[in-house]
Amino acid sequence: MELTRHADAVERLLKGRQIDGYEIAVSGSRDLAIEVKQGKVDAFRVAEPFGVSLRLLVGQGMGFSYSTALDDVSLERMVEGALVAARVQTPDEFYTFAAPSPSYPDTPWLFDPSLPAIDESLKVARALELERLVLAVDSRVKRVRKCSYGESVYHSLTRNSLGLNAAYSGTYNTCSVSAVAESDGDAQTGWDYGFSPSFSGVDLAAVASGAGRKACALLGARTLATMRCQAVLDNHVAADLLDVLSGSFLAENVHKGKSLLAGRVGARLFSELISVRDNGLLPGAMGSAPCDGEGVPQQDTPLVINGVLQGYLYDSYWGKRLGTRSTGNAVRSGIKTPPRVGALNLHVEPGDADPATLLAGVSKGVLITDVMGMHTANPISGDFSVGAAGFYVEDGEVRYPVKGLALAGNLLELFGRVDQVGSDLRFFGSTGSSSLRIAELDVSGT
Repeated sequence: MELTRHADAVERLLKGRQIDGYEIAVSGSRDLAIEVKQGKVDAFRVAEPFGVSLRLLVGQGMGFSYSTALDDVSLERMVEGALVAARVQTPDEFYTFAAPSPSYPDTPWLFDPSLPAIDESLKVARALELERLVLAVDSRVKRVRKCSYGESVYHSLTRNSLGLNAAYSGTYNTCSVSAVAESDGDAQTGWDYGFSPSFSGVDLAAVASGAGRKACALLGARTLATMRCQAVLDNHVAADLLDVLSGSFLAENVHKGKSLLAGRVGARLFSELISVRDNGLLPGAMGSAPCDGEGVPQQDTPLVINGVLQGYLYDSYWGKRLGTRSTGNAVRSGIKTPPRVGALNLHVEPGDADPATLLAGVSKGVLITDVMGMHTANPISGDFSVGAAGFYVEDGEVRYPVKGLALAGNLLELFGRVDQVGSDLRFFGSTGSSSLRIAELDVSGT
């Protein structure tokens, strides 16, 4: 295999060097991106990134270097760069590499062998079909702002001086569309997407319907008087809120005082209806793989059970430093950066309430389907103040769309006030949630 050959080449260059350990990571992919507009291909891009990275331990110094060129001279230069970096690094007794694992979880669904074999004309046709479907959802859907198909076929290998040798391959494809609905001088946008490791796993009709219906539903939105009321957050909004909180589960942030969950293991911080997991083995999810960026087996880690904080996420370094073991949460954002601790598939576990049941208990309140400015929320204090849009709800029924709202509060207080959890778990990137009903929330309007 090509990855093995390049790892062998780096290992040969390390022979006889004065080093105390090494880790070689080789990765490559073929990435395809297609965009269509008005029935024609607007963009067609293919990229085949490939590279190798190296971490070297010299005494208590860890050096990192990488190369996207794979000739001997470039690899030699990479080795020298890692050696220099290790020698000038501040000594740290907790630098370490992952121990080899006797076995890795079986993830047969991760790689779809048919995906790379499918003719690219069929992938273009899929993007064009998505555009056609979204325009057919409703006569008020007048145009499509962006319609995309993307895919990746990727391969990864991690090898280190402790005898670890972990390799896997994966595939995924995505379809996304942003639709614009217009009526009586008003225009609203709706977006949706699908993700799957397999080509057949994305439901185009569902993606088109989701985007078209969201755009049309918000037409004619009114303003609302300021109120403190019950609120239902749809799964996208709930996932956005959990995403702000995600950094607080990372051991690095806990140690550095950048987590509002630090020192609170065993405390009930959330509603007893809330359980949060980071499951790196969840079938079909974006962060799933047999092993993490250091070659440690990924796992299903409970973080919150019935509102009580259970623990944090660790890679090998933070596990050793804080006296525990890695939870398989070393992530690489690419070949050009060393691995660091991160969430894989962080999510609120689903409840058993369907959308109608969530709304049924709301006498006067809001259903929030869109928030703006979530990146401005403070991940350390948990305080947030964001713009929002959605629907006014009365006697358990959606009455009319509303816009120009502002939501303010604290993340932990908000998750503490959850009085019902939906059954509609959905992931948006590496973070997922079901819809959540909040007992009371400050909603600022006019």
